[in-house]
Amino acid sequence: MKTYTSFDDIDNDLKRYKLERDIAWEELKLIKSEYKQDLQPLNWVNTALQLTGKYSFIAIIRKWLFKK
Repeated sequence: MKTYTSFDDIDNDLKRYKLERDIAWEELKLIKSEYKQDLQPLNWVNTALQLTGKYSFIAIIRKWLFKK
């Protein structure tokens, strides 16, 4: 436990804690907006198309390399 020697020390710590809390709150709001964007259906479709294209390309290369 911290021991304070003056009211100025207490005020400084309170200001610092308030700033830390405000920064954390703004970070949470930023994360919320990022998740909101990531969860939109258009982003899901885009991700699915990218994965499909990637695995389709690998399947085509395998067929081409391991032709009988």
